[in-house]
Amino acid sequence: MNTQKRGGSRQADLFPRSKRPTIPIDENHRLVQLTDRLDWTELEERAEQIRASKLKSAAGRPPHLRALLGAMVLRATRYLPYRELEDQIRYYAPARYLCGLTEVEWTPDHNTLHAFFELMGEEGIRLINEYAVEWAVEEHLADPKVVVADTTAQEAAIPHPNEMGLMAAFLTAVGAASKRGGELLKKAVEKAGAAFKAAKKKLREYRLFAKTPATKKRMMVQMANLVETVQEQLSPVIESVQARAVVLSKYGKVARARVLALHETMKELLPQIRHWLKTGHVAAGKIVSLHIPELYSIVRGKVGKTVEFGLNWGIRRLRGGFLLATLAKSKIELVDSKFVRRAVEEHKALFGKPPRAYAYDRGGWSVENVAALKQAGIIDVGLAPRGRAQWKVSGSTRDRLIRERAQVEAGIGAIKSGKYRFNRPAARSVRMMGTCGQLAVLGFNLNKVVRELARREERILVGC
Repeated sequence: MNTQKRGGSRQADLFPRSKRPTIPIDENHRLVQLTDRLDWTELEERAEQIRASKLKSAAGRPPHLRALLGAMVLRATRYLPYRELEDQIRYYAPARYLCGLTEVEWTPDHNTLHAFFELMGEEGIRLINEYAVEWAVEEHLADPKVVVADTTAQEAAIPHPNEMGLMAAFLTAVGAASKRGGELLKKAVEKAGAAFKAAKKKLREYRLFAKTPATKKRMMVQMANLVETVQEQLSPVIESVQARAVVLSKYGKVARARVLALHETMKELLPQIRHWLKTGHVAAGKIVSLHIPELYSIVRGKVGKTVEFGLNWGIRRLRGGFLLATLAKSKIELVDSKFVRRAVEEHKALFGKPPRAYAYDRGGWSVENVAALKQAGIIDVGLAPRGRAQWKVSGSTRDRLIRERAQVEAGIGAIKSGKYRFNRPAARSVRMMGTCGQLAVLGFNLNKVVRELARREERILVGC
């Protein structure tokens, strides 16, 4: 019987084929142009500034900042999951050139990349993005004298929240996490096994047979009672766990912390659910996600999407198309009536003086805001008026500011595309959502500055 080895060619090579290919990298490649033009020393100084503010000590091996910053730029300019990002840096020549790794064999793994991005956070990447915008201003690609601003919502990658779904997710998550959270939690969930089985049965009945509002409400009340029973049985066990020093593995500690967090979240969520069942009105500050309770609902009034669930952002656009982003720390921090002034303050803090012309939609209009902007030093205040109020600018100036104001929507739409993934990022915390949001804006700006410089030099980019 022929036992010929499969794979490769039947004609044997005279010399073994090399697994170290040598190929030239095109000078006009987008990543090569970006690598050669960025001021890496400035980027490393800004990254060190963030590291120094967060690390408790400088002990330990120094990080490969140059390579990690290159990986950050690569992921910003085109969204990639961490494992794919690792593969790109390991095997794609322009990506290795961007990370400064063409002369070595080392490659950061996906855990190292994630840890670095988490360390930098939203504030660190915002510093890098400010450098990119300042670079564009120096190259006369952006004009800080003309600014427009707007707010937008960053949707979270969570299912549409409803009361039955949140309660079912709570029971499922608690049941799964308690298996690794120590013997006390495991026994407590086993003791409440009847309530878990009843809840599972109730969820199935709700999905299959609840066709009328009255039936749905009755089943939700029953489900809320079951969740309350589980909460009551968990409470003394959690108090005991917190009081005792239990030795757990790494995953055990994570599982126990998750159960504790879910228990605390449900303490707040269950009264909100009962309030809705009793009154038919959503409680103020309603929790929309068990795993990221900091998220909130944002009423947008769009056709087909009246409400979005996630975080509020403020976006500033300089003439030329470059964007700067600000993450809201709470739901009411960046409403239009407040952000219209804050955008000017942040612009002044970055560039040293307010813009000459400034535009905003009618959400930011008020007599007080117009007066405050005038007092801040803005000559052309282009706030779209409400009702019968009159524009504070006229003629060609008004038309120009209206055009600039319309273009900020295009920039917001671009960062929300699949290329940058501002919307619905693969993040499991508010902190990482902020990181992904700033990465999207950074990538948009870096790609734009490289394209504009290539157009000025009549250079045809490849690898776009």
